[in-house]
Amino acid sequence: MRTDFDRELEERLVRYAAIDTQSDENTGTKPSTAIQLDLQRLLLAELTGIGASEVRLTDYGAVLATIPATAEGAPVIGLLAHVDTAPQFHAAGVKPVVHRNYNGGAISFADAPGLTLSPDISPYLGEKSGHDIITASGTTLLGADDKAGVAVIMSAARHLLANPSIPHGPIRIAFTPDEEIGGGVDARLPADLAADFAFTFDGAAVGEIEYESFSADMATVTVTGVSIHPGTAKGKLVNALHLGSKIVQTLPHVTMTPETTEERAGFLHVYEMKGSAAKVVLKIILRDFELDGLAAKGELLRQVCATVQATEPRAEITCEIRAQYRNMRYWLEKDMTPVDLARAACRDLGIEPVSIPIRGGTDGSRLTELGVPCPNLFTGMQEIHGPLEWISVQDMAVATQLCLKLVERAARP
Repeated sequence: MRTDFDRELEERLVRYAAIDTQSDENTGTKPSTAIQLDLQRLLLAELTGIGASEVRLTDYGAVLATIPATAEGAPVIGLLAHVDTAPQFHAAGVKPVVHRNYNGGAISFADAPGLTLSPDISPYLGEKSGHDIITASGTTLLGADDKAGVAVIMSAARHLLANPSIPHGPIRIAFTPDEEIGGGVDARLPADLAADFAFTFDGAAVGEIEYESFSADMATVTVTGVSIHPGTAKGKLVNALHLGSKIVQTLPHVTMTPETTEERAGFLHVYEMKGSAAKVVLKIILRDFELDGLAAKGELLRQVCATVQATEPRAEITCEIRAQYRNMRYWLEKDMTPVDLARAACRDLGIEPVSIPIRGGTDGSRLTELGVPCPNLFTGMQEIHGPLEWISVQDMAVATQLCLKLVERAARP
């Protein structure tokens, strides 16, 4: 079913996705990449143009704006999406492609003839016959994660500002950088947002309202070997690459990796290994829905490092683990007000809400931990972080309708 929002959402996502906003955890800056500000400045201009108030770019790279209330006594609601795209796959030169009136079969890619997207690969796609499907051209990700959320919030904001007869309380908008590298919620954001509760539009299938996420830690394992010319290396060289590989192989890669786990099972994921025979750095993420499970995975990693260290005392192996975010369920289950509101708004649209644990995290995970309850709502995005990423324009339209319905419902006495 097509809506009045379809054309606007399509135009916004295609335009936003073409702007490279990939984040980078190695820069140490806020935001981590200057290119994210290219989209942020565009959003600043667009928010000002549609009549939002208090529009500003913070010194930590977030865009903030307000839609003034049209009803008294309603809670202040935050709406969030992130502008950065994942570092895991190519994100420069994105060429969005709109496949109109999808026929239910295989989708091919102009720049990658050997690549195919079909319901066999992505079963949810099989439910979208007749929809307008947006993909990239085959060599990059699309960036619907989370530019679809940006498009949804911008479309809803424009509609609310153009229709002041719609009752709603104060609405605070935040477009954040660096969510993909765990830096989306600066410690100053909760106070700057000043919301009673909030929603991230950073979810997948229509109907999904998520209030439970992984708890997450990130480990950096550094292996320092003994470097010497290979021609005179006998009995002297200690190859850090060999020891780093031994750590990876000793970890339980058959039962505790992302590709071997699902549902509520956590994992250890070695996502980067860089260095030389002299020194190697491994980046490893640890995920579990429960804190004791997360701690056990950290202890397992430390034990593996200690075991490999014992095999070669001339090397130095260090393992540093830092917290990233925690399961937002720990706080939301104490006050389900925003979750119940989103579920009721979903039912108003004739959609039965579904709540499943997120095998990942959102800005809502950290924001909830910092005192602003923030469940995650669907946009329609699928197969994210890779060249098969796709989204239905009509799914985005339903997400936009949900956004409007929940702010209106929150204003009821």
